[in-house]
Amino acid sequence: MKEPKQLPVLKSDEEAEDFVANADLTEYDLSGFKRVHFELQPKTERVNMRLPKSLLDAARAKAAEAGIPYQRLIRRALERELSLKAAE
Repeated sequence: MKEPKQLPVLKSDEEAEDFVANADLTEYDLSGFKRVHFELQPKTERVNMRLPKSLLDAARAKAAEAGIPYQRLIRRALERELSLKAAE
């Protein structure tokens, strides 16, 4: 089996689009990639809630591990719970 190619450094969106459109991505090692979640809907509403300090601390720690703001982690947990309920 051949050694996977290194991904090139792409300096613009146009270069990236051209690379993805024309390259055989099976030749590259993509194992280091992380899944990305894009948040496209505007955030127009606010929610205020009281939580135990331990729960908020745990959310902040988990968010720090994931490299995201803790509010986003809480929003994702809420979205995940609601999508699970909708699927039932």
